[in-house]
Amino acid sequence: MNIGIIGTGNMGGAIGKGWAAAGHKVLFGSRDPKKSAELAKSSGPNAKSGTYKDAVAFGDVVLLATPWHSTQDAIKAAGSFKGKILIDCTNPLLPDFAGLALGHEISAGEEIARWTPGSRVVKAFNSIGSAHIANPKFGSQNADGYYCGDDEQAKEVAAHLIKDLNLNPVDCGPLKNARLLEPLAFLWVYLAFNKGALNTAWKLIRR
Repeated sequence: MNIGIIGTGNMGGAIGKGWAAAGHKVLFGSRDPKKSAELAKSSGPNAKSGTYKDAVAFGDVVLLATPWHSTQDAIKAAGSFKGKILIDCTNPLLPDFAGLALGHEISAGEEIARWTPGSRVVKAFNSIGSAHIANPKFGSQNADGYYCGDDEQAKEVAAHLIKDLNLNPVDCGPLKNARLLEPLAFLWVYLAFNKGALNTAWKLIRR
C-alpha cells in the first residue's frame, strides 16, 4: 500500500518507519526537505520524501501526524484530500501540555474531517506514545490501538495498518468518539510526564 505521511516528528517518523519495515511504500511529507530526506533514508528502501502535497498525491492512505497548532496550516498546504483515507493521530493539546484546546463537545478528528471535505477520516494512533510504536509488547501482551471513524471500509484499512505495527486493534465506534479518545490520550500524557508512567500503554482487558 502507498502511504503518505504528513509530519516528520516523533509519531510520524515512528509510524512511517514501522509501515515501511512491514512492506508498505511510504512518502514522508515535510516543510523541511532535509529532515524528510534524512527520515526517508533511515527508513529503508520502501521510503522516500517530498512535500505535504507529494504525500497526499502519493498515498492511498494519508497519516496526519502534526502538532495541533500547525495542523490546519498543514492541511491547507497539502491540497485536496478528497477520496483519501485520512488517519488522524493528532491530539488537540495546548502548547504547554496543560490541557486540551478542544473538549467533549467537538474533537480534533471531527474538525479535521470538516477541514478536509471528501476525505474518509479515521482517528487512530493518538493514544499511544511514539516510543512504543517500534515495540508495543508489554510482558506477554501487546498494547492496544484504538480507532474510530464513520467509514467502515476506511476503518478496516486502518485496522490492518494497526496490526502491521503489532498493536491490537480496538474499534471504538463512530468518529464522534474521538471526543473520548483524545482525552484518553491527554490522561496518558499527564500520567507519563507527571507520575513517571512514560513506559506504559492502554490495554482493554477482557474476561
